[in-house]
This record gives sequence, C-alpha cells and structure tokens, in this order.
Amino acid sequence: MTSRFKKKVVLITGASKGIGEAIALRFAKEGADLELTDIEERALEVAERARETGARVLTKLADISDREQIASLFNLIEDEFHRLDVSIQNAGMIRISKLDEISEDDWNRVMAVNCTGVFLCCQFAARLMIPQKNGRIINAASGQSRQARAYTPHYAASKAGVVAMTQSLALELAPYRITVNAYCPGVIDTEMWKYNDQRWGQLYGHYQQGEYYQEIVGQIPLGRPGTPEDVAGLVAFLASDDASYITGQAIYINGGTILVS
Repeated sequence: MTSRFKKKVVLITGASKGIGEAIALRFAKEGADLELTDIEERALEVAERARETGARVLTKLADISDREQIASLFNLIEDEFHRLDVSIQNAGMIRISKLDEISEDDWNRVMAVNCTGVFLCCQFAARLMIPQKNGRIINAASGQSRQARAYTPHYAASKAGVVAMTQSLALELAPYRITVNAYCPGVIDTEMWKYNDQRWGQLYGHYQQGEYYQEIVGQIPLGRPGTPEDVAGLVAFLASDDASYITGQAIYINGGTILVS
C-alpha cells in the first residue's frame, strides 16, 4: 500500500470498532501519524494494531459531546504533533424507538454525539488548520440525511444537520484551502446494524432476528452490504491530494440504494 499520508497527522473519533477502526488502520497503513479517540477502551487495542504498521499513534478516551474533553484532545494533538492535517469526525450513535417513547434525554444525547460533537471537533480542527492554510475536515453523516427511516427522527435530524454544517463550513474555510466533506454510509456490516436489525425488526413486528437485515440487503443494487473497509477507502480518498478540488459534498456510499428507493 502507498505511503501517501506520510508525515500527515490524522485525528479519528469513534475509532474503537467498525468504520472508525477500519479508517484508523487504513491511514496507519498509508503512513499517517494518528490520534485516536473514543469513549470505549477498545480504541486502545485498535491503536496497538495501528502501531504494528510503524505508525505513531496517540490515544485519548473522550466523549466528543463534551467541550472540555474535546479541548483536551486537541491540546494533545498540538503539543505532540504541532499540526493537524486531517480531522475525521466518525463517532456516532443511533437509538430506534417509537415517537411517543423517545424521551427528551434520548433526543439530546443523539444530537449531542452526532451533531454537536461534530461541530465541536470541526471548530477545534479549524483553529489548528487555518494558520497552516491547509487541511481536510471529513464528517460522518448517513443515508438518513437524505432519506429517513421510521422510528429514528432524532438520528435523521442529527445527520441532516451534519450535512448542512459541512456545506456551511466548506464555504467559510475554503479561503484557507481547507476542504470540508461528509460521507454518508448506507447498510454497512457493523455492530450498529446488528442493533438496527433487532430494533427495526421488533418495531415492525413481523421479523425474526436477521430477517429485516436480509430484506434490506436484498434491496441494494450491488447485492451486498458495505464493509467498513469500503467506507475507509472513500474517507482516505477525501483526505488525499486527489480530492483537493472537492469540498462541501455529502457522498453517499450505499451500493446504489438511494437511487431505487
């Protein structure tokens, strides 16, 4: 694999598993220095795997919805690396419930992690990148930013917010040669989709374990779910020099699903 990110410093949130883990390992293999963060200690194991590639890897457990914790995270980046080239806001969560069962706490937590946390990281990342007059900010949105599913109004709203935020920041930061883009996964073979299958199957009421997931996969034109590595490939492209003229975009990676639904 090429070393196109050699001497580049990359932050990845939500790096403990699934898409975040795949992104971390992809950038490590391509020569980047990494700062990995998550609320789960499994991020420390991912960091060890990344170090096996020869990458320099820092880790810090943090809740990205907490400004003080995010400030501490970015202070560590500045102290240890003295720069930030790519900031990937991958951390996210989903809760699936009937409308009358969604509490205000549920709403606030989903919005805090998926939208406010992205905003905070973008804000701190820009403060490091503006003096450099260069950088890549890459945010996790979702297919639900464009095409929602039932029982997830808070999740859909948070991801639509990420897309709108991405577009606004792209305009503001363009004069500093900082690009801002979002990636919007569809059905990806992760632990989150195991939860999705269980909850949607329960709420629709006529699915056994695994049946809802298989039905959704059957509707994908390419005939398979995505893998975390598929998403990591897109994110690496957006961070690369090949994407230097792409900004303000929300790129859907879903095997063609939105085209036919």
